[in-house]
Amino acid sequence: MAARRRMLPEMMASTLLDKLWALHCVADLGDGESLLNIDRVFLHERTGSIALQGLADAGRSLRDPGRVFCTMDHIVDTYPGRGDETAMPSGRDFIVATRAAAREAGIRLFDVRDPQQGIVHVISPELGIALPGSTVVCPDSHTCTLGGLGALAWGIGSTEAEHAMATGTLRVRKPRSLRVTFDGELAPGVTAKDMILHLIGREGAGGGAGHAVEFAGNAVRALPVEARMTLCNMAVEFSAFTGFVAPDATAAAYVEGREYAPAGSELALARAHWRELFSDDDARFDRELVIDASAIAPTVTWGTSPEHCLPIGEPVPDPASEADPARREGMRKALGYMGLAPGQQLAGLPIDGAFIGSCTNSRLSDLRAAADLLRGKRVAPGVAAVCVPGSTSVKRAAEAEGIDRVFRDAGFSWREAGCSMCFYAGGETFGAGKRVISSTNRNFEGRQGPGTRTHLASPVTVAASAVAGHITRAERRVEAA
Repeated sequence: MAARRRMLPEMMASTLLDKLWALHCVADLGDGESLLNIDRVFLHERTGSIALQGLADAGRSLRDPGRVFCTMDHIVDTYPGRGDETAMPSGRDFIVATRAAAREAGIRLFDVRDPQQGIVHVISPELGIALPGSTVVCPDSHTCTLGGLGALAWGIGSTEAEHAMATGTLRVRKPRSLRVTFDGELAPGVTAKDMILHLIGREGAGGGAGHAVEFAGNAVRALPVEARMTLCNMAVEFSAFTGFVAPDATAAAYVEGREYAPAGSELALARAHWRELFSDDDARFDRELVIDASAIAPTVTWGTSPEHCLPIGEPVPDPASEADPARREGMRKALGYMGLAPGQQLAGLPIDGAFIGSCTNSRLSDLRAAADLLRGKRVAPGVAAVCVPGSTSVKRAAEAEGIDRVFRDAGFSWREAGCSMCFYAGGETFGAGKRVISSTNRNFEGRQGPGTRTHLASPVTVAASAVAGHITRAERRVEAA
């Protein structure tokens, strides 16, 4: 397991990706493929019962149930007093089936009313299930979030989950290496969410395809772990295999004392191991990108891809300026869906809804930052505002600090933990034609409901916009992820 120190093999100057791959490589299968040891498998109720039932139907058992975890997060309602019934048609069936399958398999299930329940990518680091240097897989594309701790984590399908649970391994093609260096200091009010949107906007949503991205540089090292998770969460929106930040003292301090993290003598061994996990100074990457962090501004999306973004205050681009025909047509279609025109200003654009939540931005630091801005203010008339903590533990901690009261007094709906309106699966939505500013990670057509128009931004920008009643940037510095 990752908690035990595993010695790095002797190798030439290596990237962190090389080191993590070598540590977990069981066999070189040739043609760029390896059989990797998998430290943790995490499931959720949308796909978990499918994977567990597939194993059972094949007559296979879990190699090590202690490495497998499951939570209720995607389909479960977030309304106060919730149970197995959901707004999503057949949602109850998923929940009941997952509960039965998890119990039969003997794995740890964070059920609907479990005090540790929450979004999979929030509770796995929160509980110390994901660790620096570990391999973590989940049938969910945003598993890359855990790279913020220095884990090698990626999304898989249900069939791959079956294989990982049955054998403790997966056959994986090694991606190319890409280092994205954010040099300099972030300007006041600029967050990790703005950093990753800036990168995707500059390089395109396909800019990281075929690569594992190591985020590096002064601006990244200055980020707290929860902000690093925000950065890595959207590596998949960059089309990357995964994203990660080299673990350091900040990451080690975050892990210490968590339920499933190493303790005592094992912690000392783990810390020594984690200190070895970095890219050597003379390591060669397949690609390198350097970004001036001081030039990044609070950013918001205008279209239907995370690459459709711009600093708040800049006009919506004209598709006619795009040389590539496919991208040009995509921009035109996005403008049509979003009800916008070239040259239009997003700043001042009226909104109907505001959402703070998701595995991108629903941690305690996110809620604190939004609450700092909301304190003493009210959401503008006509704006439906919702806050969904990323875990029941986050919700509890926020309530202990009075953060829930700040949100309620401002006019936000305060919910139970879960994915909620990050994505639409036939359940809750803001409504067709409604314009929403959201701290989520995807603004695709229909992502938050049929016809809903989503603008991605940081929690601080969402809070400021909810109060103003239109898209705007925060007027003062607020620390946030």
